[in-house]
Amino acid sequence: MTFRDLTTRSTDTATRRTLLVLAVVAVSALALDQLTKYLVVSSMTEGERVPVLGEFLVLFYVRNPGAAFSFAEGATWIFSLLAAAVSVTIIVLARRIRSKLWALVFGLLLGGVLGNLTDRIFREPSFGLGHVVDFISTPWMLPAIYNVADIAIVVSMGVFILLTLLGVGIDGTRTRSDDVAPPTADESLDRLDAEGTDPRDPERASGPSAGPDSASTVDRGEPKA
Repeated sequence: MTFRDLTTRSTDTATRRTLLVLAVVAVSALALDQLTKYLVVSSMTEGERVPVLGEFLVLFYVRNPGAAFSFAEGATWIFSLLAAAVSVTIIVLARRIRSKLWALVFGLLLGGVLGNLTDRIFREPSFGLGHVVDFISTPWMLPAIYNVADIAIVVSMGVFILLTLLGVGIDGTRTRSDDVAPPTADESLDRLDAEGTDPRDPERASGPSAGPDSASTVDRGEPKA
């Protein structure tokens, strides 16, 4: 077995692991979202408000035709198409992911997007125009009402920003901020002066070095008496 075969096998193993993480996270987020919505719809009436921890956490059952956190109501078809496009994009790019943290990001995002997309496709009033079930209210933090899918999307964005700031790529490599890229050919030529040397060269800055050809000038005049 050659080194190339070992590298390919290692890459395939890493890909399978990250795909597994992404799939498990996405399915878990989707399942938890749909389960909680089912419990709310089957046990509460629309508009019902049930304090759980006073005003800190309230169950408030509403149907949202807009985006996450009840944003942009009335644009259901647009968000349905965007959600479908995001889901397809994540699935297509999934095999490029080598980092488990990035797999977590895309898994949460995919699960959250699919959770709300499922509502838009299968819930009333019609296909693609279904209203999303929202039921979590935290008045002290947000005026909007949201659901588990929204939480998954927000958490994925938070981890996305963190990984980006840390310079962690989806392939698992990390970009160091102190790395200095070598000068390009054009930059190297720009440094040269008229004599074809780099004025920042330390040897040039210290002047010509002494050598056998730098002997003192010989007085060619008449010898002194």
